[in-house]
Amino acid sequence: MTQDEAKQKIIDAGRILEAEGMGDLTRGHVSLRVPGDPSLFLMKPHSYGFDEITLENIVTCNLEGKKVGGGGRRHSEVFIHSEIFKARPEVMSVIHAHPVHAVALSATGRALSPISQPAAAFSDGLPYYRDTINLIRNQALGAGVARALGAAKAVLMKNHGVAIVGTSVEESTILAIMLDSACRIQLLAEAAGGIGEVFPPEVVRELHEDITRPEQYSINFEFLRRKVLRSMTR
Repeated sequence: MTQDEAKQKIIDAGRILEAEGMGDLTRGHVSLRVPGDPSLFLMKPHSYGFDEITLENIVTCNLEGKKVGGGGRRHSEVFIHSEIFKARPEVMSVIHAHPVHAVALSATGRALSPISQPAAAFSDGLPYYRDTINLIRNQALGAGVARALGAAKAVLMKNHGVAIVGTSVEESTILAIMLDSACRIQLLAEAAGGIGEVFPPEVVRELHEDITRPEQYSINFEFLRRKVLRSMTR
């Protein structure tokens, strides 16, 4: 993958995230390591919505969170990305967003239960970051998010949002959508009278393996990319 191809992946991811209700004004950001140089990453610029990312305004940053290229402004919360990339060499993409249902569940402090297919994707662990509701504007806070994330796919940032990681931008994008869907289903079930009997762990583990295969992320990312493109041409 070339650097321009990587930038296009970020553009596609941003459009998908906005279309799927993951946007919060101009807040939230998506990043992807620079192909061939894991010490640098490409990132959505400050002051733009998820669906306003372009080849020209994407920012390039290093693992200290400093801007080293690109036409846009660097996000103040760049340290969520830089510190996770430092701590998790296998991670290629990070998303931070404020999806409504995930924030609502995080406010309860309750764990995500494996009561739906999207929830099963996180049945291997969905930790909490509880240090602050505030913006993550320095390395120390970013490192705290990375520690809370640990080896998991995502972390609920209590009363604030989520951080989701993937070995590709396709993975992080689809997981972000699945996480908010899982939280919404749980909140609805609880509001409807509570969660009933759940399936045994071995059944949930089997489902987890089936829906977290790499091809599941790429197939569904491509579907959503096509869906967005169709909406843009109407």
